Amino acid sequence: MPVRPRAIVHLDLDAFFAAVEVLENPDLVGKPVLIGGRPEERGVVAAASYPARALGARSAMPMYQALSLCPGAVVLPPHHRLYGEYSRRVMEVLRLETALVEQISIDEAYLDLTGRVEAWDEAIEIARGIQRQVKEQIGLRSSLGVATNKLVAKVASDTDKPNGLTVVRPGEEAAFLAPLPARVLWGIGPVTEAKLAEMGVSTVGELAQLPEDEMRLRFGRHGASMARQAHGVDPRPVVTEHETKSVSQERTFARDVSDAATLKRELWRLSQGAARRLNKAGLAAGTVAVKVRYADFSTFSRQMALAVPVDDERKIYRAALVLFERAWQLGRPVRLLGVAGRDLSPPPGQLSFW
Repeated sequence: MPVRPRAIVHLDLDAFFAAVEVLENPDLVGKPVLIGGRPEERGVVAAASYPARALGARSAMPMYQALSLCPGAVVLPPHHRLYGEYSRRVMEVLRLETALVEQISIDEAYLDLTGRVEAWDEAIEIARGIQRQVKEQIGLRSSLGVATNKLVAKVASDTDKPNGLTVVRPGEEAAFLAPLPARVLWGIGPVTEAKLAEMGVSTVGELAQLPEDEMRLRFGRHGASMARQAHGVDPRPVVTEHETKSVSQERTFARDVSDAATLKRELWRLSQGAARRLNKAGLAAGTVAVKVRYADFSTFSRQMALAVPVDDERKIYRAALVLFERAWQLGRPVRLLGVAGRDLSPPPGQLSFW
């Protein structure tokens, strides 16, 4: 009996942060909107509306650079609680269709509709209905990809934005991917892309022509994975729950800081933030880590394994302070400071760290 092809949908909310701000303030309709930090505070763009993108602005760009491209843009700070509420409403719409929903970020999710449909093409109509409901009930536009696996569905949702719906039917995966740049595959960043270019490979189709053994020889296990992806193969399931592996809090200073007292006060604030996140997740950290980035962007980190996992802000701070004093070169200006909790587990009760 032939194996029934999976029906996987990837949904991506279009320009999510900016779209929420426009919904909350209709006066922003049609205007370039940038979400992020102020340029005088070394802010970066967290999100850009489509009118701003049309002028060249994009996420992760320094705010001053984005404003030089669209000087009339409206700059707004992020309102994460508001975005979280809109995200929750969207995910509720998805879970009404299937319990197999994997939320991978605040504005993206996978759905496995395999068990919901008799014929594969029924998944297309369900995806179209989801897109319509998200627009009519919540006011947000979304782009969706429908395919037989997560890789192809994700790439498909990226090909027609905004408000697109792209379908890759069973058996069409390799042909769909072939003309696309190799970097659309997972795990191919700038370094790997450059190495592939040296081999004469720039598209997924060209990568698919290389034997898997050769890819494994050149890139190890990652090479074998790339070779399979190039043929449109991705067996990963939709996972409804993810284990939290770490929590972290970071601060990029508006101006470099070299004063020890100021840095220690910020370290305490970051430790408090990490503790709040641990408590919210019901977890404790078996390892505390500190990150220090200097003005020249050189970055150093130190970590300490603890005898007993902790979730108390004071204990996190004590460990972080020890690590900070080991990592920081006294008097050297700091651009970024961070505190992280790792090796997470349920809290051990009232056992004392010290």
